[in-house]
Amino acid sequence: MTEIFGIPIQAFLGQLMLGLVNGAFYAMLSLGLAVIFGLLDIVNFAHGALYMVGAFAAWIMLEKWGINYWIALIVAPLIVGALGVVIERLFLKRLYGLDPLYGLLLTFGLSLILEGIFRDQYGVSGQSYPVPDALAGATNLGFMVLPNYRAWVVLASIVICLGTWFLIERTRLGAYLRAGTENAKLVQAFGVNVPLMVMLTYGAGAALAAMAGVLAAPVIQVTPLMGSNLIIVVFAVVVIGGMGSILGSVVTGLGLGVIEGFTRVFYPEASNVVVFVIMAIVLMLRPAGLFGKEA
Repeated sequence: MTEIFGIPIQAFLGQLMLGLVNGAFYAMLSLGLAVIFGLLDIVNFAHGALYMVGAFAAWIMLEKWGINYWIALIVAPLIVGALGVVIERLFLKRLYGLDPLYGLLLTFGLSLILEGIFRDQYGVSGQSYPVPDALAGATNLGFMVLPNYRAWVVLASIVICLGTWFLIERTRLGAYLRAGTENAKLVQAFGVNVPLMVMLTYGAGAALAAMAGVLAAPVIQVTPLMGSNLIIVVFAVVVIGGMGSILGSVVTGLGLGVIEGFTRVFYPEASNVVVFVIMAIVLMLRPAGLFGKEA
């Protein structure tokens, strides 16, 4: 059997695929965080809870009403996006212009509330969500067996992330969003409804988190703790990429997922801390992050 650095190639590529899947979730979640922070200047600690709510929404729709994965992939983000709109209108709009620490504390409290509600209703044991029939099984590539669903997760996340980046960085709507955060009064003078844009931006960030949750449901157990277990790593990804940098979040998320996967092969004991080690090194050398702009 062919080996790479003394490791069978199938095991090596299997860890690479696992790293890409984890990186896909890191990229999608950090993308939502970067959109919200970059455009609204809010450190959204509730993002992990919204990711969890998205996964539970898909699971509840399947268990209670028999709604399949493909419909849940559309409906769950809409539900959680609407929840995000409510959160922005009721709470976050009162914090604009204040120190970002207030937004961090508020969203941290909201995440604890959401997690507590689901823990009370469903406990801490995980709920299984089946892989959709169309993506069941695996494809034998000769050098490795590729699970179809994991390939779908990587492909879907890349398309969603690049589509979001293009929308914000290369379209007129994205230009309005960026201008509205820089000078809201001037943009409003041109007839643009800035409060509506801000509200929809937060809702879109929440929907991205929920979509990541639906994609994750067949891969991991759906549990109230799934968001809190992931959000700290995702924040590290955002810091490494550059706070508010959308492209940085996507590239860094995928890259760190792969690095984490390789670390599990060569030095498993360090796999849980390698992201934070990289974060410390990046902050020492480039405090604004790899893709961030120096103040």
